[in-house]
Amino acid sequence: MVKKLIEEITKKNAPVIAGLDPMLDYVPAHIQQKAFEEYGETLEGAAEAIWQFNKGITDAICDLVPAVKPQVAMYEQFGVPGVQAFHKTVSYCKEKGLIVIGDVKRGDIGSTSAAYATGHLGKVHVGSKSYYGFDEDFITVNPYLGSDGINPFLDVCNEENKGIFVLVKTSNPSSGEFQDKTFDGMPLYELVARKVVEWGAGCMDGDYSNVGCVIGATYPEMGKALRKILPHNYILVPGYGAQGGTAEDLKEYFNDDGLGAIVSSSRGIIAAYKQEKYSKFGEENYADASRQAVIDMIEDINSVL
Repeated sequence: MVKKLIEEITKKNAPVIAGLDPMLDYVPAHIQQKAFEEYGETLEGAAEAIWQFNKGITDAICDLVPAVKPQVAMYEQFGVPGVQAFHKTVSYCKEKGLIVIGDVKRGDIGSTSAAYATGHLGKVHVGSKSYYGFDEDFITVNPYLGSDGINPFLDVCNEENKGIFVLVKTSNPSSGEFQDKTFDGMPLYELVARKVVEWGAGCMDGDYSNVGCVIGATYPEMGKALRKILPHNYILVPGYGAQGGTAEDLKEYFNDDGLGAIVSSSRGIIAAYKQEKYSKFGEENYADASRQAVIDMIEDINSVL
């Protein structure tokens, strides 16, 4: 799957991901109003609003970006209707030719991880038949439980040619409370990175592995050091834009071939119309504002590569 991701990045000259993480207050009033007229101010109405919001943005940017990254929590907060909107979003984005990275951060004991892997990446067996659940192409995975929690994901990745991104050094301010602590003479995030190399060796797809990692844009010096440890693992880089990461911070995350990393922006894209820079588009043309934000982001990232 990482080979397909690289092909799309190269074809569109865009090492970027749009994060489809819709809060209800990101959704323009006219979309909310229409959804509430049909379903009321209910969980179903909220889910319909975020689904229609996502659809508009996806239509506007699908020719520009190689991938999208819906964060499942933003959907789960609306209960079962929200999960249905998540599934519809994943399916629609795949219909549009986009690679879907489910930001689900799963990880548990072996049997539970196997169920998560089946539900998000693989097929579940029902009698004599089998079905995909959510059917993302990649998902994010939490490695805290060790190899017992990761191996079931690796099995499904190899069966289905899917991929995972393992949390290594996250972009949030308190990540250092655990991730920066030193063990065996190195920080925990480096120990995890070295395990990613080990896990990824059995999941190669060309020059890169289907096992990548997450390293935040807000810690560029750590990203630079980790890039050397992870020459064949793709890095998913959150934290660009709204969280403070800049294009200049990111150039060290890439390999000399210009590959090896893909940069994510969520509210900087989907809520672009709320920014002064894009306010000229207005709420009605929110998707056009998102498109322009993507164009600007691609230009910004490529300017340092």
